[in-house]
Formats: sequence, C-alpha cells, structure tokens
Amino acid sequence: MTDQDTHLVLERLLRLRDRREPLVAQIAEWVGAGIIEGRLEPGQDLNSVDLSRRFDTSRTPVREALMLLEQEGLVEMKARRRPRVAAPSPQDIRDIYQVRKNLLSMLAALLVERAGDEEIAELRTRVERMRKLADDGDVDGYFWSHVTLQERMTEIVGNATLKQILDSLALRTLMLRHLSLTRAGRLAYSVDDQERLLRAVEERDGELAAALIAGATVRAQRAVEEQLEQDAAGRVRGPARRRRTAS
Repeated sequence: MTDQDTHLVLERLLRLRDRREPLVAQIAEWVGAGIIEGRLEPGQDLNSVDLSRRFDTSRTPVREALMLLEQEGLVEMKARRRPRVAAPSPQDIRDIYQVRKNLLSMLAALLVERAGDEEIAELRTRVERMRKLADDGDVDGYFWSHVTLQERMTEIVGNATLKQILDSLALRTLMLRHLSLTRAGRLAYSVDDQERLLRAVEERDGELAAALIAGATVRAQRAVEEQLEQDAAGRVRGPARRRRTAS
C-alpha cells in the first residue's frame, strides 16, 4: 500500500475532490491520516496555531479542514475549547461494530453470489500480499491493504446502497480498525480471518462466508476495547509513577 493509495482512499471518503481549496484538502488529509493511524490520539488537542505554522497558512483553512473532519466524526469542536481528536465512548464502539457486523455479513453473502472467478483470483492476490505485510509486521501497510480489499469487495458486489452505508461509517471506523491491529498478534489473526473468508467465497458457501466475517468483526471489536482499556490503564499508571518519583 503506497502513500498514493492512502491519499486516494481519504480523498474519496472525505470527498476532497469537491473542494476548491487545495490547502483545506491537504490539511484535512494530513490530520485525518494522523488520527486514523494513531499519530494523533483520541482526546488530543489540535492546536490551530501549530497547524497554521506547519502548513504556512492562516487559521481559516485549518478551521475549515477541522470542521470537515468534525462532520465525519473524527474531530470534536466545542465552544471556548480547542478542537480535539474525537474519543468514541464504549457505547459508540459497540453500536458501530454491531452495525458493521451485519453490513459485512450481507457483503460476504453477496460476494459469494456475484463474484466471478477472475474477481476471486484478484482477491486471492490481494490477500497473499496482505499475508506478507502481516509477516513483516507492517501495521500501516496491512491496514490500508485491508481497507482497499473491502472496498474492492463492495465494488464487485455492486450494491450501491450497501456501499453508500458502509462509506458513511468508514471514517468513523477506520481509527478503530487501525487500533485493533496494534494489539500483539492481531495482524496474524486478521490475515488468517481473510484467508478463511476467501476460501469460503471460493467454495461458494455464502452462509459460512457471512458467519466468518461476522466473527472477525466481533474479534476486532474485542481487540479495540482491550487496547483502549490498556491505554487508559497506562495513562493512570504514568501520573502515579511520576508522583512517587517526585515524593
């Protein structure tokens, strides 16, 4: 997965081609990718002055870019407070994954029904590349390859309504999907899930494919929740250690 591929995914999901201000699109893409890939953490302040300096611009394009990301659920902007990276609640995460599980089950069943042999062979090539990325421990490369794999599946299925609904959830889930892959051992589990799913598609077993992708989605949700709990515990232990050292 190249930087250009990442750019194309974010350009489409954020509808950046519709914007006439290239700098706004550039800022939105940089901040959006940072949030999704974890360089900008949930709850972290987004200082518009710092961003203005980084992009050598006034604060107006920065604010427009952050407002665009707010519309997609990646940024929170409240009166008299700095913008910050959105921090989904545990209930938000459960709701998102419940919807996602059912949509992806439908996608898998339709994929079995509609994919041709050449298209399945293409998916097999993609998953083989993902296996190498997983073996190399390349979280970002694997993540974006997984994103484009599922996008290709929706294209093959050809259900415009299903694609539109998945796209509407995409940006809200990308950060969580990336986070799930940072757990120890998750890359190997994830690529195993993709290989099992593809075998079910090759065998034209729609029920099995739907069940497999549902199970993979539940495991991804569990990984997100465990990682967030671990991160929260680390933040609590950090100040406690500093207090003990100071005393």
